[in-house]
Order: sequence, then structure tokens, then C-alpha cells
Amino acid sequence: MKRVAACAVAVGVLFAATSCADQGIDAAAQAEKENLDGRGPITYVQGKDNSNVVRPLIDEWNATHPGEEVTFKEQSDQADQQHEDLVQHFQSRDSGYDVTVVDVVWTAEFAARGWLQPLEGPMAIDTSGLLPATVEGATYGDVLYAAPQTSDGALLYYRTDLMDHPPATWDELIGACGTARHAGIGCYAGQYAKYEGLTANASEAINTAGGSILGPDGVTPTMNTPEAKAGLQSLVDAYRSGAIPRESVTFQEEQARQAFQSGDLLFMRNWPYAYSLMDGQGSSAVSGKFGVAPLPGKGGPGHSTLGGHSAAINVYSEHKATASDFLKFFLEKKSQAFFLSQGSLAPVRADVYDDPELVEQYPYLPTLKTSIENAVTRPVTPFYPAVTRAVQNNAYAAIKGEKTVDQAAADIQSAIAAAGS
Repeated sequence: MKRVAACAVAVGVLFAATSCADQGIDAAAQAEKENLDGRGPITYVQGKDNSNVVRPLIDEWNATHPGEEVTFKEQSDQADQQHEDLVQHFQSRDSGYDVTVVDVVWTAEFAARGWLQPLEGPMAIDTSGLLPATVEGATYGDVLYAAPQTSDGALLYYRTDLMDHPPATWDELIGACGTARHAGIGCYAGQYAKYEGLTANASEAINTAGGSILGPDGVTPTMNTPEAKAGLQSLVDAYRSGAIPRESVTFQEEQARQAFQSGDLLFMRNWPYAYSLMDGQGSSAVSGKFGVAPLPGKGGPGHSTLGGHSAAINVYSEHKATASDFLKFFLEKKSQAFFLSQGSLAPVRADVYDDPELVEQYPYLPTLKTSIENAVTRPVTPFYPAVTRAVQNNAYAAIKGEKTVDQAAADIQSAIAAAGS
């Protein structure tokens, strides 16, 4: 395990003068060995359950597990508030948050600080039927720290009434922008406002070009390469030429969806949730007129940023055996299919994507599977907040022409190096 060494990095970045001992690493290491056979009621913590997915599943569990009932602690719908809530409870070594949902970008931070129970030994789960990218997103230092729960991969939405087939490469997409101009609409939009979505979009461009933002050690920046710069340059050139409309620098997911749904775009990069919102609705100008494809790459599918969430066991939980069984319950095919049907959430089990009945009901499933199989996680690092700020600030400046790509890449490089020093 690399947690102790990684914690030294995380603490150096996030807590300056404090030491790993000050942050309770010794206590966490001891807690890992405790309560592995503990059974009893547990509390499950996640963000707002807007689609009513979690409550029916918990009711099903509780009906068959007397004495091991699950209580649902619902957080807000704001990711930063969810993160802060978890940090406060973990720091206080609160055993009350038994199972917590963690965004894929939080896994490294929480694992490095000793807050998540490693899923090995008696806590191990079977990952053989899961999409490999989802397992990678729940892993840190070669140790699985969480059970993949739901995933996400970006899709290319395109107008089937204007295109015979989707572009397979980025160059083909840019070449098709003449069709958009002829139709009097914008060509391509993703999410380019200065927020987390820009990190996802910029990462996709960089990874698809063969580059990366951060090395596998979670510390070394890798933006100073021709491939990484070429990826960022592709977005800059598309914005400069008008292929990416000017207003796109204000777009988050919903603004992009609304523009495409109103018929104002030929192509859109977005998550699968947008599919059902735009299909079959009377207010949608593109209902029945759009399809989906993998993001275009250099010579085939590009590399989507991996989205999604995992469920982790609090290292201080007193009922870890129950918590472990609850993780496995969420991984059952029936539960995974419910995440899809009730909440339009991407499953993590491969066999759900291959179910003929589900494919008939959700025709985008095979394409989504391809997207996730080719997906790349955002930088895996215990100081992710500093990395994403560096990417957002500098990618935004480069796209708007306020910095050259070389300068933006150098500034990302130096900001990450400073965070890890």
C-alpha cells in the first residue's frame, strides 16, 4: 500500500505544517484492522436523491435484513458541500457515516488521508464483472478503496436530420462544420465555462491527443509535452475558427443541452442524462432527429473523461461486515438496472449493457459502454483541487485567447509542481 507515503504528499499540500500523525494516520491504520466482522445498523450517506433511486433500494434491503437496517443520510445537491461534509466527519473520526458515496475524483484524497477502508482481504469485493475503467476510478496506489456504484462517459450527440453518420475523428467533426454554417446553426459545443466541466473537457482533448496532465505517481505534471499541448490547441483552434461558438465559454451541461435541444447546434458533447430529456418531449426541437456516438478521436473513439461515483466504507465504521454486504447489494444486476431505469445513471456492470431488453429501451447503451471502456480518469492525486483549478484557469484563458497554449501549459505545469512540493 502507498497510503502513508501518499499522505505525506496530501498533508504537505492541504495542511502545510501538520504531519500525518497529526491527521490521525496511525489511528486510521489501526482502525483498518477493527470491526471487520461487525454487524448492525448502518448509515448510508450520499448527495440529494433527486430521482428517488436510493430510497426504494434501501427499503428493499431493510425488508430482508432485520437488525442491519440502513438509514439514509441525504446531503445537499452541491458537490463541494458534500465533500466538505464528508471531510468534517472523517476528520472527527465519526463512526456514524458507515458507507459514503465518493466522486471518482475524491478517492485518492480520502484514501491518502486514511479515511477509507481498503477493500481487500475479508472486505474484498468481486470486480470481475465490472467495467475496468470503473474499477480504476475507485483504486488508489493499486488498492481498491471503494465499490464502483454508477459510472458516466461522455457522448457525442449529433443531428441525424443533417448528418448521414457521425464523425469518427476530430478532423471529420471540424470538416462537417460547413453543414452547420449552411443550416445557420452552431457547430460543436461542450462545457467550457470555468468550472469542473472544463477540466473534464480539456482532459478529454489532451488524453485523446496522446497527452496527459499528471503522471501516474499523482505528483509529476506532464503538460509540457507536444501531445498535451496539441490537445489543448485543438480546442483553441476550434474556438478561434468559430467551430465552437463564442457563447460556449459560458456553457455548463445544461446550457449545452438547451442549445442542442433548441436546434441551435450540429454536435454536442454531453453526458447520457441529456438523452431522455431531449427525446420524445414536445418542447424538444430535436426529438427523433439526433443520435449518439463515441467522442471522436485521432483515428477512432476518443477518450472520454470518466465520471461517476463509488461507495466506500468509513474506516471508523463499527459495522463493516454489514457495510460490505450493502456495497455488494448495490452491485447486483437488479440494483444496477434500477440505477439505469430510475435515475438514468450509467451502470458499472458489463452485463447490463449487453441485456437485449435494456438495449431496446435505452438504445444509447452500446455507445455508452464504448465511451466508458475508452474513458480516462481525471488526474489521480491527493491534491486534486489544486490540479483542477490550474487546468480550469489556464485552459479557459487559452481558449479565449488570453494566453498562448505554450504559456497555459507552462502555467498548469508550474501550478501542479508547486502544489506537490
